[in-house]
Amino acid sequence: QVQLVESGGGLVQSGGSLRLSCAASGRTFSRYSMGWFRQAPGKEREFVVAINWRGGVTPYAVSVKGRFTISRDNAKNTVYLQMNSLKPEDTAVYYCAATQGAMLLNLDDYDYRGQGTQVTVSS
Repeated sequence: QVQLVESGGGLVQSGGSLRLSCAASGRTFSRYSMGWFRQAPGKEREFVVAINWRGGVTPYAVSVKGRFTISRDNAKNTVYLQMNSLKPEDTAVYYCAATQGAMLLNLDDYDYRGQGTQVTVSS
């Protein structure tokens, strides 16, 4: 079993930055691919980016490319999402997810997911 706990969300002004963290339990974190997703009220869930155990990264969602950066620290069992130049349209609940093997684009295909952290960007 792997438990994921997101943190780092909050309220920030447009143009600001936040760093989300996703801390994982379990001894085999380093073998998992990790993904970040988000869902805004009334909108479909959106894939943001994923990273594999070696640090390989998928293409970022077009909506965040150039502003968000994913990274991981296997020694700390943590994956991060650095979010810069935030916009009101980035407001959403952000989820991290873990899966053994390849990076996946659909949250429902992941083995584990966190409870989510709210990010609110004011204009």
